[in-house]
Amino acid sequence: MRVLSKFVGAATSVDHFPAPVLPEVAFLGRSNVGKSSVLNSLLGAKIARTSSTPGRTQSINFFEVRWPGKPQPEVVFADLPGYGYSRVPREISAQWSGFIEPYLKERRSLALCLALVDLNVPPQESDRQLLEFLQSTDRPFVMVGTKADKLSGNALRKALDGFTQVIPELRIVPYSARTGTGRDALWREIRAAIDPSNQLQEIAL
Repeated sequence: MRVLSKFVGAATSVDHFPAPVLPEVAFLGRSNVGKSSVLNSLLGAKIARTSSTPGRTQSINFFEVRWPGKPQPEVVFADLPGYGYSRVPREISAQWSGFIEPYLKERRSLALCLALVDLNVPPQESDRQLLEFLQSTDRPFVMVGTKADKLSGNALRKALDGFTQVIPELRIVPYSARTGTGRDALWREIRAAIDPSNQLQEIAL
């Protein structure tokens, strides 16, 4: 099966958020961690733009997702701006707190946060701050370890352990947009978050 998706809008302020009708899944992570690649891998289409310039995404981009055979979309993916990149203009990064923090703390339709980290890079302070922030909000969240295909065996386990030392019992899905590793597991997490009755179902793109 293929999921169907479309871009529905970009928000740079709370006033630009779409009506909170559908459950939403937020994608967060440091700049250049591969958020757009993970989104495109999940959806089976190049709907999120990738860029060689970290920090290019400067708005929350919303995408409706519809299951095959369903007349209406059932979930919205929200691609949030990356953080932790010094070349992003300071005046732009300062504006983010005006709409990103309210989105994460107050958005009633936000069902799941996906914290993306590069498993090939040791845990950064900005990653720790994000994970602890999500934990403090009591939002359901899962860490997605990107570029997992570059590690194997003990190296992969060591990388995962580095993050569980930051937050014990952290739920982690190793993921590779290149090979598809972790795609089914991540879809299960998403479907369980938006509708627990679907938690055993899988999507094969």
